[in-house]
Amino acid sequence: MILPIASDHAGYPAKEKAKVILAVLGHEPVDYGTHAETSVDYPDYAVQVAQAVAKGEYERGILICGSGQGMCMTANKVPGVRAALVWNAEIAGLSVAHNHANVLCLPGRYLGDDDLLAIITAWMEASFEGGRHETRVGKIHSLTSC
Repeated sequence: MILPIASDHAGYPAKEKAKVILAVLGHEPVDYGTHAETSVDYPDYAVQVAQAVAKGEYERGILICGSGQGMCMTANKVPGVRAALVWNAEIAGLSVAHNHANVLCLPGRYLGDDDLLAIITAWMEASFEGGRHETRVGKIHSLTSC
């Protein structure tokens, strides 16, 4: 799968590791920046990935900042995006299976290499279960059409 990935300065080291993980797993990351640890504003990068996913250019995307919170809050402002802040592999799988998450948000300052591998692997391997979860996801989307 080809998917966009972006970070702010705090998430930059984890983003670089995540790109390697994605490639090893057979995926192609498209790097939307930032490209250094120089201070930047996370919304500038989050919105690019979120809009690309919402427009259907990509099925899923990944955002990384220090805590993951800012990227997640920003991405969820874009209609059609279901961004999930994830800190372990179980939550990663559930975010897709139950919430049909299409943007993975990671707390780069708080995840080690093994955590990144486990989370990204679980998220990429998970699929939406549908069923009772379909109604709930529909209710989430109804909020952005108000």
